[in-house]
Order: sequence, then structure tokens, then C-alpha cells
Amino acid sequence: MGKSKNHSSPNGPATPPAPVVVDASLFINRELSWLEFNERVLEEARDPSNPLLDRLKFLAICSSNLDEFFEVRVAGLQAQLYESLEPQDPPPDGMGPLAQLLEISRRAHDFVARLYDIWLNEVRPDLEGHGIRICKPEELTEAQNAFLDAYFRDQVYPVLTPLAIDPAHPFPHVHNKSLNLLLRIESINQNGRLLYAVLQVPSVIPRLVPLPDEPEGGKRFVLLEDVIGPRLDALFGGYRTVERVAFRATRNSDLSIQENEVKSSLLSTIEENLRQRKWGAPVRLEISEKADEEFLAQLLAASALELEERDVYKVPGPVDLTVLGGLYKLEGFRDLREPAWEPKMPPAFTGRKSVFRAIREQDFLVHHPYESFGTVVQLIEQASEDPSVLAIKMTLYRTADSNPIITALARAAENGKQVTALVELQARLDEENNIDKARMLQKAGVHVVYGIVGLKTHCKAALVVRREHDGIRRYVHLGTGNYNHTTARLYTDLSYFTCRPEIGEDASALFNLLTGYSQGHAWKRLVVAPMDLADRLAALIRREAEHAREGKPARIVAKMNSLVDPRIIASLYEASQAGVKIDLIVRGICCLRPDVPGFSENIRVRSIVDKFLEHSRVAYFANGDQPEVFLSSADWMPRNFRRRVELMFPIESPALRSRVIDEILALQLADNSKARELQPDGSYKRVEPRKGEPIVRCQLEFQRLAVEHASSIPMTPVVAPEIEMSERRVRD
Repeated sequence: MGKSKNHSSPNGPATPPAPVVVDASLFINRELSWLEFNERVLEEARDPSNPLLDRLKFLAICSSNLDEFFEVRVAGLQAQLYESLEPQDPPPDGMGPLAQLLEISRRAHDFVARLYDIWLNEVRPDLEGHGIRICKPEELTEAQNAFLDAYFRDQVYPVLTPLAIDPAHPFPHVHNKSLNLLLRIESINQNGRLLYAVLQVPSVIPRLVPLPDEPEGGKRFVLLEDVIGPRLDALFGGYRTVERVAFRATRNSDLSIQENEVKSSLLSTIEENLRQRKWGAPVRLEISEKADEEFLAQLLAASALELEERDVYKVPGPVDLTVLGGLYKLEGFRDLREPAWEPKMPPAFTGRKSVFRAIREQDFLVHHPYESFGTVVQLIEQASEDPSVLAIKMTLYRTADSNPIITALARAAENGKQVTALVELQARLDEENNIDKARMLQKAGVHVVYGIVGLKTHCKAALVVRREHDGIRRYVHLGTGNYNHTTARLYTDLSYFTCRPEIGEDASALFNLLTGYSQGHAWKRLVVAPMDLADRLAALIRREAEHAREGKPARIVAKMNSLVDPRIIASLYEASQAGVKIDLIVRGICCLRPDVPGFSENIRVRSIVDKFLEHSRVAYFANGDQPEVFLSSADWMPRNFRRRVELMFPIESPALRSRVIDEILALQLADNSKARELQPDGSYKRVEPRKGEPIVRCQLEFQRLAVEHASSIPMTPVVAPEIEMSERRVRD
């Protein structure tokens, strides 16, 4: 493998390195790696040691994950194959679109079969044993049917719209991911003439219809399609329904706006694209396995659903298992789910009249969801009311309903402060919600901007400008996750609070870049994509390789969601060859092959899938005897390096840097409960505790540490020996 000749310092401008050539066989295909990730989620659904409702939740997550995979990734491959579109990032493994589609189809069909097997033969029977049951129409009592008759008449019937299929009525357009019934109906008065019709199951009515409470305290439900099905004759006077099958089409939902496509404004262009999304090309058809060949022919012959046989998924249970998520939210049944976790407030933020005073005293690092996202809300809420605050600037990528940060920004504007919000309109599948929030902020007087055409603004940054007795001071929050109080309880992320002047100056320059035409800033601490993040990372990796060759301490530990970028992977291979010990904690896609002789013997890759979604991005470089730690909004992917505005920022406080190395990364590397290690062939193997080794589940350890930090009372770590072992893993 060729070696880069660029040895420039990562502290200065990095010159482009010489290209590193790596054989295609050393890369794992991105799409197949994603399927392996969903396999790990399915393992959690299968694992009997998990509480029953949590297993159910993982089944729903698997189904939801697969939806988005088809809407975006499979849709992109089909566009390459059928429309001769060039991929944005050609796969370095060399697989063409057809080869990928065929292998995805093979694996996805097998995956769906196992998904339903776990639901039908493991989770569902156990739920029924605890009194939670989804009833079939033939299982209902006379009293239950009478209840559903009234429910159908009063709540459902007025919403239904049957659509005939005949020469005067072509096959109707089927909306993306809508649940539908394909009906075969028979004329009562015309010698049994058979006709077809389509009926959309209304999404405005809950799909899980609860039956009256059972005396034994159980919970019983009927699926909405099973409420409608037996009562269809009310819709077709003079006809009776002979057969019905449920089906669902998935369509291309990717939204990518190029600069030359923007006409009057980015907002209006995206709104138009959103209206067109429901007309996207079909990519998958899910249908009940009860459908006979005539039913299937009706669907595949429809001009709006031209699909190959490999795109058809016949299922033995309810079409669309995301419906199971509704059962997870049932009240009660505490013994069937993981104990609820209430994030802890760090002492520095508890009872503080002024969060600004706390940040002036020292930098802070907050670990979500173990520690409260209320720390971030507190900063923005206090800033909105503080008369000394002059301006607030924030990036917003994924928001949430009833978001207290949105409310605080609006209040700040109403209080006369200069408030700027950069709202990313192209946050995939959150576009409509973000447009609504942008309009609400504008009405309150907030300056709303939409970033740079052709780039998604994915960085997470907030800047508060405050007049104080000694002059203007900038307070900065930088994070690895979104300003979304809902997902902050479900995703693991890190928040960094500081008023260091160099970071404040860089933050001001960042917002000037995003809102205006400012360029040429000499960045002091922040590393920004698409300008130089990829070059800086490559330089940091090369530096470790040089240190290893010189016999100095050389070590890399990096945590991220996805590792795809070929150049960075090649740099990691080169560092491994130089003797650098590398541990990668990659939740999802990983295109690097570890433990390949001659290339990656020194690289280990692990993935942790647990009750919280691992989302933080961290990088540690030993740098001889001067360790450096960076947090980032970016995964190591071409899109993050080239098509997004991202940030990587250093943790310079020795205490916080030590916390990241010796607590957060150490425990992740010590996990032998929910971790899997990537094998050279692309499969994953669960990490098992060695003989005599205590079981370490890092997410539970982080909960215990959050309690310790919140109480400020020293507690004996449950896994003290393992933490020490992990420290050696990180630092050695």
C-alpha cells in the first residue's frame, strides 16, 4: 500500500496527501454493512435476557430501520440501475448497483422472515402470557364485535374512501408507506361478477384499537384493518367482499437539492420537492402472504407499482411491524421493560441563578442521556431572559414538537435580543417539521436562515453573546447531537460548554460563514467541514503513524456512527501497518476490514447496541505523551466531509479530557454485554466475558456514574478492575 508523503502539522493548513491505493477487497460494502447493523438490532429482539416489551421495541425499530433503508439507500441503487444515475460516492468495494440489489434482496428477505418468526413464535406468545394480545377477528366475542361495530360506524366509516379498479377507474396512486387493502368483491345481482377495489387504511386513526378492559387486567387490541375488513360490505352496496389482503408500498423518499435546482428560494424549492415525494418511484411491496397470484398480478401490473419479483416481500403477520411500537408505550407492565431512567442534573447546573457564572469558572462536559439535556435548555432559557445577553445564535438540524429551546429562542426575540436560528430544511424525513418551526420562529422575530445551498448544516452549535463588566464575552455550546429534548433522552451524546475566547471567536466566524458571505477566517480551535475536516483527520492519523515509527506512544480510539470514507480507511490501514494500536467503536456501518494480515492486524472494531442509541462522536490520539481528544458532529463518511457543514472541536481541559479517555471510552471498550466485534468477513461476533471476568454493560455503568456525579458522593465503581483494564487499552 502506498504511503502519503505529507507530514504537515495538523495544527496548520493540511496539504492534500498523495492518494493511497487500497485493493477493493479490503472494503466492506456500505449497504451490506448496514444490513449487518440491523441484524444486531434483531439480536436484541431475540435475546430472552432483555425485558419482553424491550424485545418488542427492538422489533419495531428493525422494521422502521428497514423502511428508511429502502426509501433512501435501495431507492438510490434502483435509480442508478434503471435511470443510469451516477452514485455520489462510488463504492470502493467495486460492487455495481445490480449486484448490490441482488444481495440486498437475498439478505433482506431472509431478515424479514426471521423478524416475523421472532414476533409470531417468541414475543407474541410471551406477551399473551402476560395478558397483552392483538386479537384476530375470528377470536372476538359477541360483545367485542358489538363494540367494534359501533366504533366502525362512528369513528372509521366516515373517513373511508373505496376506490374501484376498472377501465374508468385506473389503479389509484398508493402513498408511500400507507397501509392499504386490496379487495376482491362480487356482484350480488350480476351472476357473481368479480371486481377489484383498493381501500387505504386511514392513518389519522390509531392502528391499534383497544378493546374494553378485561376484568383480569389484560390489554387486548384489534388492528384497524381487522376492524374494517369484516365490515366492508357497508361500503359496497349490491356487492360483497370475497377476499381482502393488506399491502404497503415503499417509495423513493430521498430529497437532495442541487444548487442549479433552486429557483426563487431554498424554502419554496424544498416545499415543492416534499409535495413530489409521495409520487416517488416504488422500491418495495409488502403484502400479506395470503395474497394469491391474481392479487399479486393486480398490484404488479399497476403502472404505478412496476416492481421486480425480488422487490416483493410476502409476510405471515401484520404488514408493517412498526405498529408494535404502540404496545411498548402501554401504561403499567413495569416488570416487562427496562427500568425508566431519569437523566441527572450535574451539580454545577443545579440551583444556579446564573449558568454563565458556572461556565466562566470552568468548562463543562455533559453526557446525555445519563446527564440531563436540561443543561442545554437552561443555557438558552437563561439567555433569553438575561438583560445582559445581546445575541443568541443556534443551528437547528432536527427539532421536536413542543421544543423548549424553540420556545426560548422565540421569547428571546420578543425580549428584543438579536436572535439568529439556522434551520436545516433538508434534515432527512424531518423537513416538514423544520419548516413549521422555522415559520414559527420568524413570526416571533427570529432571523431564520437556511444555510448554504448544496450543503446540509449538520453541526450543533449555540453562541450566546453577553455584555459583562469587563467587556463582551461569548458563551458557546457545542455538541455531538441535535437540539432535540426528545431524542436527547434516547441517544447518547456529549455536550461541551465553554467561554474560551478562541472557541468563541471561531463560533462567531462559523455563524458569519453560515449566514453571510464571510470566508478566510483563520480557525483557531474549530475544525470545519467541508473545508478541512477530512484533511485534519488524515493528518492526525498520519502523525500517530510517524510516532509509532519513531517508537513514541501511538494510539487511536475513535467512536462514531459510521465509517465509510475510503481515504480515512486507507490512512487507518497505513497507521496499523506502522504499528499504531487502533480501537474503533462504530455503531452502524463500517467499511473497514479489521485483522487482515499485512493491513489491519492492529485494528479492532466493535459495535454497541443497547437500550440507548449510541450517537456520540469522539476521537482520541495519544500524540506521544500529549494526548488530544476531539468531539464532533461528523461521522467519517464522504457526505460529512464534503457535503455537510460539520464541526470537530478539541477538549482542552485536562480534567474533561481525562473523563473522556478514562471513563467514557474506557467503559465502551470494556463492555462485554452489549458489544459485538467486527470480523474480517464483515460479520459480527458478540463479545463474551472471559472466565472470571465480571460482566460490564457500559450504559448501566454510565447511569451509575451519573448518579455519583449528581450526588458528588464518591461511590465504588461496580467494575473498577475493568475500568483500569480499559484505561490501559485506551492509553497503551
